[in-house]
Amino acid sequence: QVHLVESGGGLVQAGGSLRLSCAASGGTLSSFDTGWFRQAPGKEREFVVAITWSGDSTYTTYYADSVKGRFTISKDNAKNTVYLQMNSLKPDDTAVYYCAAKVSRGSSRYSKNYDYWGQGTQVTVSS
Repeated sequence: QVHLVESGGGLVQAGGSLRLSCAASGGTLSSFDTGWFRQAPGKEREFVVAITWSGDSTYTTYYADSVKGRFTISKDNAKNTVYLQMNSLKPDDTAVYYCAAKVSRGSSRYSKNYDYWGQGTQVTVSS
């Protein structure tokens, strides 16, 4: 059973930056596809970014259009941790951010395809 724990959320002004971390235990993230999703109050959970393992140490990243160029996902296999660097934050980025991991081959953009979820970390961007 993979256990995911997010950290790094907080309150930041528009234009600022935050780095979220997702630490895994009970499994090795290097062989999982890992994604970040977010859910704002009154809205459905939405895809933010994912990093997928293609084998032989090859990874592919996918970004939602709304965060492309501002957010960057990275993975530190030695620390079994995935990071989400968020720059140029906007009030619309305010949400609870969730880390997720999957072993299935389904699309990384859909939350239903993920097997493991963290508890979420709140990100609030003030205007």
